[in-house]
Amino acid sequence: MSYVPRLRDKYSAEVVPAMMEKFNYKNVMQIPCITKVVLNQGVGAAVNDKKLVDAAIDEMSKITGQKAQATYSKKAISNFKLRENMPIGCKVTLRKERMFEFLDRLVSVALPRVRDFQGLEVKGFDGRGNWTMGITEQIIFPEIDIDKTNKITGMDITVVTSAKNDEESLELLKLMGFPFKTK
Repeated sequence: MSYVPRLRDKYSAEVVPAMMEKFNYKNVMQIPCITKVVLNQGVGAAVNDKKLVDAAIDEMSKITGQKAQATYSKKAISNFKLRENMPIGCKVTLRKERMFEFLDRLVSVALPRVRDFQGLEVKGFDGRGNWTMGITEQIIFPEIDIDKTNKITGMDITVVTSAKNDEESLELLKLMGFPFKTK
């Protein structure tokens, strides 16, 4: 028998029946699910020091367990000393088992390590069922060694779902264990 992530088991055992009951779906295939998680990190100081992008790629690869890709500038902006096709950040797209493992570590390990954590903001939804949050420090993840980090940077985490609207997506993420703020 192969390994199944804890959140995937939770989805099929708890989330699916709860969503069927709340939204009165006729078919199990109508229930929204998380399709992918995208992590994006912009390194603004990379214009002056190219090694910062390599460090960001290395750290993001450690956090996700998947090799990160460098992102490049599309335009040249002289005020920022930025040229076209210059590396300015990195990104990772997670799917399937790695996605569920990352979300489990995010919710159960990383978010409780945030100082003065009051819960996740509900206003990160885009109207189509996708949710984005920003993290100000990458050192909340236990894979990152604080002593070896040369610069503390943040990142954006986008959770893409197959939900048709924000209400379905919010309920899905709440049932998956995301600690959203209560009004």
